[in-house]
Amino acid sequence: MIVWLNGTHGAGKTTTSALVQQLIPDSRVFDAEKVGETLMDITPGLPTTDNFQHWPPWRPLVVETARRVLDYTGGTLVVPMTVLVEQYWREISTGLARYDIPVRHFVLHADQDTLRRRIAGDTVTGPDSPFRLQYVEPYAEAARTWLHAEAEVVDTTHLTPAEAAQQIAEAVEGQYILAEAQPDTAEPTGTGRVPHP
Repeated sequence: MIVWLNGTHGAGKTTTSALVQQLIPDSRVFDAEKVGETLMDITPGLPTTDNFQHWPPWRPLVVETARRVLDYTGGTLVVPMTVLVEQYWREISTGLARYDIPVRHFVLHADQDTLRRRIAGDTVTGPDSPFRLQYVEPYAEAARTWLHAEAEVVDTTHLTPAEAAQQIAEAVEGQYILAEAQPDTAEPTGTGRVPHP
C-alpha cells in the first residue's frame, strides 16, 4: 500500500510523513523528490524547467521505484510529495493501479493565511521561501478544481504535525481492520498489500 501525503510546499508533508511512518507498522518513507534530484543530476542537463515534475520521465520513474520497493519489502510506503497538476496525478495513480497497488491519497490543507504564516516562519528552508510562496496560488486552484475531490483532506490549520499524523494513521489502520474482517476480499498472503475498500 501507498499512503501519499499531498499538499502544497510548506504544508508539513515531510515532518508529518516521518511521524506517520512511526505509527504504521512495517512502513517506510519514500521521498519521490529524490527521483527528481536524480534527473536533475543528468549531464548535460535535461531541457530547462522550473519543476522536475514537468519532465515526462519523472512520473513513471516514481511509479516504478515505488513498485520495486514494495515488491522487495512489502508493507506500506509513505510518500510525501506535492502533485498539483491533475494530469501528473492521473499518470502516477493509474500507473500504481496497473500494479494493483492500493493508494490512500491524503492532502494536508491549511488556509492561505496559516500557510503564508508558516512559510514566513520556516526555520529549515528559511523565511518566506520564494519557491514555496509561488505554489500557494496553484495549490488553491488545484484544491478548488480537482485535488480535494481526489483525496482525503486533513485540515492542519489547527493541528500539530503529530495530530495530523495520528489522524492519517488511524484512517489507514481502520482500513487494515476492515480488510481483516473480510478475508475473502484480501489478496494472497505475502504481497504486503491490502485492497482499498
